[in-house]
Amino acid sequence: MDIKGYLAAGVLKLVGRLPLKWAQRLGRCAGGLAVLFRTEGLRLSRINLQLCYPAMDAGKREQLARDSVVSTAIAGCEMASLWRHPWATNENAIVGVRNLQLLSQGEEDGRGTLMLMPHTGNWEIFGLFLASLGPSMALYAPPKIAALDPIIRTGREETGARMVPTNIHGVRALLQCLKAGHVAMVLPDQEPDMGGDFAPFFGRPALTMTLAHNLLKRTQCHCVFGFGKRVKGGFELVFLPAEKAIYSDEQKVSLAAMNRGVEACIAAAPEQYQWEYKRFRKQPQGKSTIYRKKK
Repeated sequence: MDIKGYLAAGVLKLVGRLPLKWAQRLGRCAGGLAVLFRTEGLRLSRINLQLCYPAMDAGKREQLARDSVVSTAIAGCEMASLWRHPWATNENAIVGVRNLQLLSQGEEDGRGTLMLMPHTGNWEIFGLFLASLGPSMALYAPPKIAALDPIIRTGREETGARMVPTNIHGVRALLQCLKAGHVAMVLPDQEPDMGGDFAPFFGRPALTMTLAHNLLKRTQCHCVFGFGKRVKGGFELVFLPAEKAIYSDEQKVSLAAMNRGVEACIAAAPEQYQWEYKRFRKQPQGKSTIYRKKK
């Protein structure tokens, strides 16, 4: 018996039974403890914020790091609640949608829409909303703890989204989805295991996925950025336009534009971005040492 998996699934189900507001309160408490005990997430957030906002007042940057750690903990508990509750309940948490008309461009000409969703706020509620509007697809990598897989997959597919594997078969499925005029969802701010190239991110080189560029080039689809911003009373879903440069045939031009789009999303709620991710782990000259703990 996988005791670790059994316990993890049990905790997720238990948290998932909480109403969203109570799940958020639990996450706020957990985040507060993470700050109090100076966890690894806080250390990594401080490093990334120093790299990305070197001119920011040190006190403000420290507060931003702490707020981000709390926000990440809240997001984790929110997701458990969203995965375990029906869409009829989750939909009530959406208090506003901004720039939804950007999504209609792909529907009108039948070219499909590539939705780029950075790790800002709560991307799960955003994905559920998109799928509720029409056919959509997203890459899905099963969690390391196998017992969590059915819970997460079922939650993400609640409103009809189709999850496809993070391999060549999944990429082909995304191509077909876009060519059919539907919506394909991609998280653009993850360091790729393959198919990446370096592009500026907050003025520093970051290994950036080329998947979005290749999908745009091969399908001529539309591209839109979006995220679920946590606000009083629930979430505001925000759609932002992509720069024209993202459609460039030149890969480096396109990737730089994509990273600027991610930066624009972050600027709307910097405290809600997942700053603890090792975004600069790899550098052009090799593996970076910036995240290494000092002895």
